[in-house]
Amino acid sequence: MTDIIQLLPDSVANQIAAGEVIQRPASVIKELVENAVDAGAHNIRVIIVDAGRTSIQVIDDGCGMSETDARLAFERHATSKIRKADDLFSLHTMGFRGEALPSIAAVAQVELTTRMASDDIGTKLTLQGSKVLSQEPTACPVGSNFKVENLFFNVPARRKFLKSNATELNNILTAFERIVLVYPDIAFTLYSNGQELMNLRPGPLRQRINDIFGKRLGQELLPLEVHTALCSITGLVGKPETAKKKGAVTCFFVNGRFMRHPYFHKAVNNAFERLVAEGMQVPYFIYFDVPPADIDVNIHPTKTEIKFENEQAIWQILTAAVKDAIGKFCEVPSIDFDTEGRPDIPVFDPRHDSIEAPRVQYNPGFNPFVSGTDATSPQAPQQHSPHSSQWPQWSQKSQKSQPSQDWEQLYEAALQKEPEQPTLFDDAPASVIADKSPVHYQYKGCYIMTAVKSGLMIIDQHRADLRIRYDRYLEQMNRKAVSTQRVLFPEIVEFPPSENVVMQRIMPDLALMGFEVSDLGGCSYAVNGVPAGLDGISPSTMLHDIVADAADVEASPTADGDASSPENPLHAAMALSMARHAAIPPGQVLSNEEMERIVNELFACSNVNYTPDGRAIIGILPHHDIEQLLGSPR
Repeated sequence: MTDIIQLLPDSVANQIAAGEVIQRPASVIKELVENAVDAGAHNIRVIIVDAGRTSIQVIDDGCGMSETDARLAFERHATSKIRKADDLFSLHTMGFRGEALPSIAAVAQVELTTRMASDDIGTKLTLQGSKVLSQEPTACPVGSNFKVENLFFNVPARRKFLKSNATELNNILTAFERIVLVYPDIAFTLYSNGQELMNLRPGPLRQRINDIFGKRLGQELLPLEVHTALCSITGLVGKPETAKKKGAVTCFFVNGRFMRHPYFHKAVNNAFERLVAEGMQVPYFIYFDVPPADIDVNIHPTKTEIKFENEQAIWQILTAAVKDAIGKFCEVPSIDFDTEGRPDIPVFDPRHDSIEAPRVQYNPGFNPFVSGTDATSPQAPQQHSPHSSQWPQWSQKSQKSQPSQDWEQLYEAALQKEPEQPTLFDDAPASVIADKSPVHYQYKGCYIMTAVKSGLMIIDQHRADLRIRYDRYLEQMNRKAVSTQRVLFPEIVEFPPSENVVMQRIMPDLALMGFEVSDLGGCSYAVNGVPAGLDGISPSTMLHDIVADAADVEASPTADGDASSPENPLHAAMALSMARHAAIPPGQVLSNEEMERIVNELFACSNVNYTPDGRAIIGILPHHDIEQLLGSPR
């Protein structure tokens, strides 16, 4: 019997490893920039073309490599970071496996130019599909210059399933932000198709956050700092009023490495319990400094999942540190200068046994029902002591005055019977309309209850209005019949670079919704107009939520749908986001006419039973269940 087990060639093994390490262009940038940081670079430039599909170039001024090291760096498991297994528990570098460069070279065409400070001449190395094509000396500055072209050229299935350029660029910016937030003392520059997207100068952490996410977020962050024997926790956490439902920037870093940790994320949320509404998220940038022996970063190829030895203790320290930061913010006293129109409350003086009631000046002879000059004839205001035994008496003239008999003229227009208007309720199912009560009852300001033929119908008013507005906005966008309401003063809105890519793409769709937005350059926009009927809603908050929802659609498999289709997922997400802001909130008291309008318009919608995100709107309590509940005879 012949042997069937054989050793895989290095090129095949590298392609298999690349399937885990190199998932998209953002993975290449992450690995190359981390290597530049480990090389001690002070300036790092990243240049991409077509969101990394065509070309990715990373240039640094680090220590560089010798001729032998440049060739050996592309061998599998070749690294300068560790020497033995025990070094895994004392890591101080970003990389350590030696898998990144061979994985990149296995699925792309790579050109490396590098030189050490001690060498007079550098080395130029060219690879394609794990094969070395050439290596020759060349003149170059100190540092390394990696150029990766035609990513996944030999893996067509992987290249085919890459997302659109906008989505891939968004992923690149997200990965880039996570690295630059760890090293604010390093200068970073990012170019895309010849356009400068980021130019970050060295400085403190708060300055780096301002450069990426805008000054408005940087001004709303609270300092966080605690040092214990187990770990040190520093960083910035947002104030309660910065909480958002979507798009909040939440970053954990441990020993200079970005990580995902749902358990610690819950600790931050617990610190803001009862300070922010349920489902809202506060932005934070939290850095852990933990002894390397107490963590394990070698559990996932991307190194974003980390195990802690003292996880529960660190959870308690983190919760206490965030609460302490919030407490210091709340202890700052504020002076209220807006006291106009408020009553003057006297200071309590224990020497006086009784407190004199405030004196109020009024005209006792005024009668709003007196016609002519009698109603406006002034009389001297009278002041009476609270200890007086008699109340002021009206004048005889005011007592004899009679109300006018021509009051009907004031309500002449209201008394005229208005013509009956056709309602949308005629299109509702006949089984529900047959015995619908015209009188509705609102329960706890959240539910509309009305009698129908089959029993008692309960409608969630917020979800019903959400469905109504969603259908309305979607139809208006498809018909391009949205009216815009100009704002008195334009509102400036800033986006981080990762969200700015999405904002640029959806600008035409925002115009269809009724927004009038002008690009101010960089990542800033001026909101000059909003859709009509959205009074009292912050345009900045609404735009941030719409962009966050659009980014989720970009990352979904249906992101590349037909823009003219009525089922365009981008239009649906934007209409749903705007409907969430404009819908009637739970707890708002409604009149019977308003409840009747909601019921009528709901049954004219495309889907009566569920909201666009799948939550139930209507529930019916059958008549026989009511009888069984009360024990009533049939």
